Amino acid sequence: MKKLYMLIALVLLMAIVTACGNNDTKKSEASKDESSELVSQPYTKTDFLMGTINVVKIYDKGKEDVLLKAFDRIKELDKQITTSDSAKTSEVDKVNLAAGKNPVKVNDDVYYLIKEGLKYSASSSGSFDITIGPLTSLWHIGFDDARKPSQAEIDAALPLIDYTKVKLDDAKKTVYLEEKGMEIDLGAIAKGYIADEVAKVLDENKVTTAIIDLGGNIIVKGDSPKGGDWVVGIQDPFESRGTVIGTIPEANKSIVTSGIYERYLEVDGVKYHHLLDPKTGYPFDNDIAGVSIISEKSIDGDGLSTATFSKGVQGGLDFIETYKGVEAIFVSKEKKVYITSGLKGKFKLTDKNFQLAN
Repeated sequence: MKKLYMLIALVLLMAIVTACGNNDTKKSEASKDESSELVSQPYTKTDFLMGTINVVKIYDKGKEDVLLKAFDRIKELDKQITTSDSAKTSEVDKVNLAAGKNPVKVNDDVYYLIKEGLKYSASSSGSFDITIGPLTSLWHIGFDDARKPSQAEIDAALPLIDYTKVKLDDAKKTVYLEEKGMEIDLGAIAKGYIADEVAKVLDENKVTTAIIDLGGNIIVKGDSPKGGDWVVGIQDPFESRGTVIGTIPEANKSIVTSGIYERYLEVDGVKYHHLLDPKTGYPFDNDIAGVSIISEKSIDGDGLSTATFSKGVQGGLDFIETYKGVEAIFVSKEKKVYITSGLKGKFKLTDKNFQLAN
């Protein structure tokens, strides 16, 4: 039943990105390649990986075989990054099992991802923390065994969350967690990194026009087949995937959305969403219902969407404005929509139940 629900959600989600052209928009360099012929119906591959539906659509004629290469890369990285409750054979599992004991050598992909995770942990002053594993393991929101932990369990986990106790050795490519019981959890940025890696595979195989969708981490590559930008729908954080509140025109960009109603646990009539505060041990509690980050790289969208949740709408807006080439759309719990300066005149509100507030 869970898989069926996700497939239905996928059908809705793919309606978010449409190929409506905007002739006033400058075409991307890739789309200017006159040797690239596009098809009206894309080559498409779908698979259930990383606990979610993954879809890649390629519009370049004769490039159908690239889909297999893209999914081979997804599977390769999923195996390296995803932590397992049983086998514990991933690169990240090995680091966690050696916490407080010894450094562990990891491959280049995982080392880079951990290093990027530490960068976002520092820039967010710890509101995003890659050592949140002990806490996410307790709540396990999004899984069948999700539960609300006791206060004693939360109190025991909090001291283990401290990204400054992750020690890297660039020369040896080793990772060391200083305290026994610490756990790295890269779930908040893994899909973004993998989406970026899929985009690299497409580049290497001269694909100019495509849509990458890894469970909501969307990359629109090149221009729309009809010319101009893609029209990308912004997710309604109060509804299931595929319900949009507005649109933006984009090309060669990543769009990542996080919302409090996306994954949650309900206990005694109270909903606990999956975005956990590493300082309190509970979900972030402020005026943000959802945030969409538009960036060049999907890993940045992942990291920033999580990092902003501790800051509230105004603090989040101020935070994103410090990043060059990054824009954001915030939706408050009161259904007010706030956009960063670079989206003024671009974002189009389409749902009358929401109000553009800035």
